[in-house]
Formats: sequence, structure tokens, C-alpha cells
Amino acid sequence: MAEGENKLKLYSYWRSSCSFRIRIALNLKGLEYQYIPVNLLKGEQFSPEFQKLNPIGYVPVLVDGDMIISDSFAIFMYLEEKYPQHPLLPSDLAKKALNFQAANIVSSSIQPLQNLAVLKYIEEKVSPDEKIPWTKFHIEKGFEALEKLLKDHAGKYATGDEVSMVNLFLAPQILAGIERFNVDMAKFPLLSRLNEAYSELPEFQNAKPENQPDAPSA
Repeated sequence: MAEGENKLKLYSYWRSSCSFRIRIALNLKGLEYQYIPVNLLKGEQFSPEFQKLNPIGYVPVLVDGDMIISDSFAIFMYLEEKYPQHPLLPSDLAKKALNFQAANIVSSSIQPLQNLAVLKYIEEKVSPDEKIPWTKFHIEKGFEALEKLLKDHAGKYATGDEVSMVNLFLAPQILAGIERFNVDMAKFPLLSRLNEAYSELPEFQNAKPENQPDAPSA
């Protein structure tokens, strides 16, 4: 079999926070993968080829041999079971549930409300001026909840002193809040401290948008 034929394939977009989560997971687990860019601005997610991989047309998509998995939550759970090295879910049931709850705040109550399709709809149906206020409102609402939820559980990282699932969801969302939507992080001291901790981890830094092969050159 040709070299690289068995390598994982990740269909990704450089600025996608959902793809960012999975890039971190793959890095932490030491898994090599082929990066296949999908340009969302050019509409490549609507191509017949990509729609066969994910009919709803979102990134990321992971291909592992005959397995095709879309949605970052599902991909994360697949990787955690298929590749148990460097586990990212705590064995403690309460701490595991806390990871699910906090990650879900990001993946269900924040990120979907800032994605490209939603912002484009607001721009066309409401006003271009409403995009940033809309997004900031929902990010800050979610960040307020995360601060309250995690304040009695955080250590060096979100739920203790080990990197676990929720950190992979928090890091991209915090970065997007700061760099894309001008969120004032002074209101969120815990999340700000976590963001500093993530900046010290090469697996997180290597997964950042600007370090991806499809990122626009400066």
C-alpha cells in the first residue's frame, strides 16, 4: 500500500473553530493526518464531492479508512475511542459530565450562532451592522455561563490540571471572540487565564488558524 494511503484525512477550513478543535485533538494524540482544505468563502462545501462526505455541508470531516465522520463532537468521540492514547476525557464520571456540559455550551449555544451561514443571513435579512452585536451578545452570554460553571472546578486548565475535552472547545471559541468579534475578555478572568495557558501548549498553537496551509498569507 502506498505510503500515506492509510493516513487520516481532515477536511478543514483554516478559520473554522470546529475544525480547530479537531486539529488540537489530533495533535494531542500524536496522530498524523492529511489536511484537505475546503474554502467556505468560495462555497466548496456545497460541491457534490463534499456533500457526499457531509450532506449538511459543514467542516470538519474526518476520513479514517472506510469511516467518514462529520461534526466535531462526533469526531472527537470517535478519536477518543479509536485512539485512546493521551485520553482527553476524565475517568471520573462527574468530571466527564462537566466536560460534556461545558463543551456543549460552546458547540450548541455559542458557535452555531456565529457561523458563516448565520452571519450571512443576518447581513442579508436584517442589516450588515447587526452582525457583530448579534455575535457578541451570544458569545458573552455563553462566556458568562462558562465562568460560573467552571469557577469551582478549574485548575491549570478548565476542569483540573490536565488538558481535557472542554479545553479543545474553549480555546478556538475564546480566540474567535478576541480576534474576530472584539469581545472584552476583561469581563471573563477565568477564560482569560485559560487562554494564556493554552498559548503555552504547542499542540494548541500548531492548530491555530494562521498556522494552517490554507490560511491567507500576510
